Amino acid sequence: MTSHRDFLEDLFRTAIAAAHPSRCLPQLLPDAPQSGKLILLAAGKAAGSMAEVAEAHYLDRGFAQDRLTGIAVARHGYGRPLRQVEMVEAGHPVPDQAGLDATARTLALADGATKDDLVLVLMSGGASANWIAPAQGLSLEVKQAVTRALLRSGASIGEINTVRKHLSRIKGGRLARHAFPATLLTIGISDVPGDDPAVIGSGPTVADPTTLADARAIVARYRLDLPDAVSAALNDPANESPKPGDAVFGDAQYRLAARPLDSFKAAEAQIRAAGYDCIFLGDRIEGEAREVAAAQAALARELQAKGRRAVILSGGELTVTIRGSGRGGPNQEFALALALELDGASGIAALAGDTDGTDGGAGSAADPAGAYVDAGSAGRARALGLDAAQCLADNNSTAFFAGIGGLISPGPTFTNVNDFRAIMVDNVDRS
Repeated sequence: MTSHRDFLEDLFRTAIAAAHPSRCLPQLLPDAPQSGKLILLAAGKAAGSMAEVAEAHYLDRGFAQDRLTGIAVARHGYGRPLRQVEMVEAGHPVPDQAGLDATARTLALADGATKDDLVLVLMSGGASANWIAPAQGLSLEVKQAVTRALLRSGASIGEINTVRKHLSRIKGGRLARHAFPATLLTIGISDVPGDDPAVIGSGPTVADPTTLADARAIVARYRLDLPDAVSAALNDPANESPKPGDAVFGDAQYRLAARPLDSFKAAEAQIRAAGYDCIFLGDRIEGEAREVAAAQAALARELQAKGRRAVILSGGELTVTIRGSGRGGPNQEFALALALELDGASGIAALAGDTDGTDGGAGSAADPAGAYVDAGSAGRARALGLDAAQCLADNNSTAFFAGIGGLISPGPTFTNVNDFRAIMVDNVDRS
């Protein structure tokens, strides 16, 4: 009999596989340009794998190698072996010098594009950190400080990217300016609630509906203590992003290769085939991880009380407001809060993980993606001297799950469609 953990881990793998570029990208790739060059620019956690698939698609069909150029920038540990396109690994979630240098080369390639060229931009979550080009007057160190402050604030990904876009020379539609007048096509893998191209990777090739005033309001709302240079930049009209109707978007197109919803549909089919009901709460859930966990734990208990055999699925991007000094990420914090809520609730188990393979952590590709939890998680921790409530108060979910063997660590998955959460409600304890 398959254990709850095995079943949930297999669901997680199914969701990831549905969003891998090898499955979802080839059918969206455009014809090669009749004349001129194909300039491939990729960024994000799937940049290496997307570039790998695209490069093979063209070269294996006889496209001249000397007419293909480009650069792919991915998180450290997420690179892939490429034949013609340059592969760079850079910092995430905090940008680094490797990303700064690679972005300069990205912009140079875009600047060199002519009307005969096709600029193919391959976007995925993580691009906001991988493509780093500070606005005039800002240093890399300042951008790093802004990133850290935003990540600790509890701001949503949309809010974070609004600020980023107004402190950049590549985000918020500015890459499209550099690529103009070439034909521009962007293909994205969405990791954001709502799949908005203006939010995915901070929208470097699409018009930006947000403003400098929006960015200033977010800084004020979260009481961010930022360097004076940032305040000056957010008050400089020169840093306003290009808006809808700008001529640089006239010949630009955008296609989505994979969305969180696609991955959940694949998981739902597997759940129903196994004889369980599927309760899908949506792929756009936001909010504090511990609060969302409390609400979903209550739903799981309610379903069990009614004798339902079901799996509750949900996605989106949860946030963690840092209060302590521990390590973890939103998926692990969700699971830790769930462990407290479900303590002793026999027959209920859950997995929460980031589909890119890492959840928070120190920026290493070896960081865990999330965690598995069941009714006995809190009890096993107590036997080891670990207090779940204290670990939650200290944002120390990694230590908690490392102690009880609950971490999920698949390593880099080379895609990214955000968080995957599954709570299994059964009438038998198979944990």
